[in-house]
Amino acid sequence: MNIQLNSYPIPPDEPERLQLLHALAILDTPPDEVFDRITRLVSKLLKVPIALVSLVDEDRQWFKSKVGLTAAQTPRDVAFCAHAIAQADPLIVEDTQLDSRFSHNPLVTSAPDIRFYAGVQIRSCGGLALGTLCAIDTSPRTLSPDQIAILVDFAEMVSREMQLRETLLLTEAEINHSQDVIDAVEIRFRTVFERAGVGIAMVAPDGGWIGVNDALCDIVGYTREELVHMTFQHITYADDLNADLSMLEQLVAGEIDRYQLDKRYIHKSGKLVWINLTVTKQLNKHGQLEYFVSIIKDIQSRKEAESSLADLRRTLEERVKDRTKELRSANEMLASVINQQLQTEQALRKRDTELSAILENANDAYVCINQAGVVSAWNQQAEITFGWSKDEAVGSLLEELIIPPVMQERHRKGLQHYLQSRTSDVIGHRLELAAMKRDGSIIPVEVRIQALQFDDEILFSAFLHDISARKQMEALREQEARIDTLTGLPNRRAFFETLPKAIVRCQRSNQALALLFIDLDGFKAVNDDQGHHAGDLLLGEIGQRLSSLLRETDTVARLAGDEFVVILENLDPESHRTQEIAQKMLAKIATPFSFEQTTVQVNASIGIALHRPGDDIDIEALLNRADRAMYDAKHAGKARIVLA
Repeated sequence: MNIQLNSYPIPPDEPERLQLLHALAILDTPPDEVFDRITRLVSKLLKVPIALVSLVDEDRQWFKSKVGLTAAQTPRDVAFCAHAIAQADPLIVEDTQLDSRFSHNPLVTSAPDIRFYAGVQIRSCGGLALGTLCAIDTSPRTLSPDQIAILVDFAEMVSREMQLRETLLLTEAEINHSQDVIDAVEIRFRTVFERAGVGIAMVAPDGGWIGVNDALCDIVGYTREELVHMTFQHITYADDLNADLSMLEQLVAGEIDRYQLDKRYIHKSGKLVWINLTVTKQLNKHGQLEYFVSIIKDIQSRKEAESSLADLRRTLEERVKDRTKELRSANEMLASVINQQLQTEQALRKRDTELSAILENANDAYVCINQAGVVSAWNQQAEITFGWSKDEAVGSLLEELIIPPVMQERHRKGLQHYLQSRTSDVIGHRLELAAMKRDGSIIPVEVRIQALQFDDEILFSAFLHDISARKQMEALREQEARIDTLTGLPNRRAFFETLPKAIVRCQRSNQALALLFIDLDGFKAVNDDQGHHAGDLLLGEIGQRLSSLLRETDTVARLAGDEFVVILENLDPESHRTQEIAQKMLAKIATPFSFEQTTVQVNASIGIALHRPGDDIDIEALLNRADRAMYDAKHAGKARIVLA
């Protein structure tokens, strides 16, 4: 039987949309971690098996990033995303079999059996819908408003990445096709100024706004026209103004060459917005103050996050995005000082000074090398991060400064390969690499490298961010996820990770393994009579007692409630050591426990299951045997041991 699919709507700006999509040269490109991280988070946070970044071509949809799907593309006439790009609001289909547009769609009636779809548009700088970020499930479901907001926020992150690529494309086209060098530099400067991920302003000596970008207008809520008739004093919160003015006086007097502080702006709506302000001064050729350059970063979310560690962890990915905004904006600023001409020297020098002030104050280390690998640029943050001064770094080989010895040969070969083939797995991608500081210590950094062509010469510009703190936080979070906070023992998750590995080790060494399932007798009475606090103290004490009886190669974990499990490794299959240890545990647990002038006593029932060399590796069966043996011990009168 032939099924006629409903035709998909065609956006009114379809020719312009397809032209931009092809111009971005992103179709049929390799995976990109910046998109893959987002689809993984969407799948995890919304608990859906499939998450996609889908780009809608003329007659197909192609997946730039995918989780839970093997296909690289589908025809456009069966694509849900072909409908999603034609409407402004998110497209949410809670049950595809109840929607006449999709009920006969082969993606619904056969693999991958789509029953739920939610897609949010990915838009260009001009609002063209390039594709969608979508979440897909094989069962009908309903998203909460918070879940929809999460999907919209992540779609905005994908859009920002697309817009960055679009901006880079437009900037490159403007510079390559400009016939007037001064006009090209001016356009490039304005592009950098307007596209920056942070607020940038040129401020008159009296505090008036000479020029501001859109990012600053977004932060304070005022239009450019409104700010022209105001000063920074008008929108600075009164309690923060004196500190700002005092540092400004020191800057004017030459006592400092820059200053940075956190302060609050008064938004047009009346709310207070925390910002991080960096100010430098610009002098004319006579050494007189001409204007101030201000870099304004919105840190409202960071200030709010500081009040709660949990909030900080949930917004970690957002902070990474904020930091990379500065990297992207600084990367755009670099190109505005290229192709200087003798007849435009004075005008270009002024633009170069403005861009250098912004780049020098970036929060990421900025390094530029020529095609021989020699450093030609090294900003203040690079000095702080790696320990080499600018004078020491410029003119030196990059590999001698920050490339670890084991990676230097790979660095040289990669550089030569790119110069010969103009292809690289590194250029244009965000990577995590190891870098070496001056003292020889190794730190993890997040790196993004761009290759810039100037006539017959190639320069490589890189922004590097020290992610040591983030890596430590991830390791700590991973460790905390495996520890029972009450007893300090490994928790259920850690136990189920340890047991399979222990069985494999014993199989390899031809030794036996014993699994002891321990349940306390009389624990409920302690909780009922003495309270949960007493019960918690008792569980902690039991954990310490069990640990004291074990070898370093053995493991004790708290499974749940008053249930503990013990893994004994490297046992002689014919030995009675397991029963001996279990008897010691019974005696140790039965020892009275005193606290707050009260003494309590509990016993335990222990079930033992053995895994002998040659047995099938069946984790669930082994645990069930030990569990049943424990219940047999309880039914036999408690405070005893039963071997399965």
